[in-house]
Amino acid sequence: MSDMAKSIVFAVCMCIVLALLLTTAATALQPRQQQNMEINRKKNVLLAVDLVSRDQRYTAEEITALYNEKIVLFGATQTGAIVEGDRVNDEPVLPIYLYIENGTIQAYIVPIETKGVWGMISGYLAIENDGSTVRGFTITRHSETPGLGGEIERQWFQENFEGKRIIDRHGTFVSVRVARGEVERQVPEEDRPHYVDGISGATLTGKLLSDGLKQVLYRYEPISIRFRDNRIEMPAG
Repeated sequence: MSDMAKSIVFAVCMCIVLALLLTTAATALQPRQQQNMEINRKKNVLLAVDLVSRDQRYTAEEITALYNEKIVLFGATQTGAIVEGDRVNDEPVLPIYLYIENGTIQAYIVPIETKGVWGMISGYLAIENDGSTVRGFTITRHSETPGLGGEIERQWFQENFEGKRIIDRHGTFVSVRVARGEVERQVPEEDRPHYVDGISGATLTGKLLSDGLKQVLYRYEPISIRFRDNRIEMPAG
């Protein structure tokens, strides 16, 4: 066998060995990765209702214990009923997290999944039990441009949403939107309760996030109406 042939055989063998090692490592790490993703999900749900701090470190055990104590995942039907499971009569339901304290629903959290400029934007938005007021907002994943649209991951931007209203003074659903600049300069006074400050140079990110939030919150409007009317019933059992 020539030296070149030996080199080719050696290279092929090394590629096979490395591929096997990488596959083995990926398989071994998969449970840990899944666990980390689950802890991250629970932490962000807790962040949305201000049960944990963005500036403090927590162990996986602390996050899990607090989540299990305060948060329950249910489903919301098209009529706004709260149900257990992810389907009713073979029809899918919307996932909804309830923050329960002393037997009373304090807020509900909806997962956000919408288009951004370069990919999907994911997060959680919490609404007070009045069905109208935003309690908190977290971004968990995005592909927006760093320094521009990527500013949506900043604490100052997410905290902008706290206290905003998804209905107007007449009780009509309007969602919450990102302004094209500072709210006080860009938005009429009567509309300011429904807007948050925008990000300089990231108008398109703000528009896409606004449109996505409106679409998601509109799907949850039946259950929000029940909260506003104080007609929420928990599943039996």
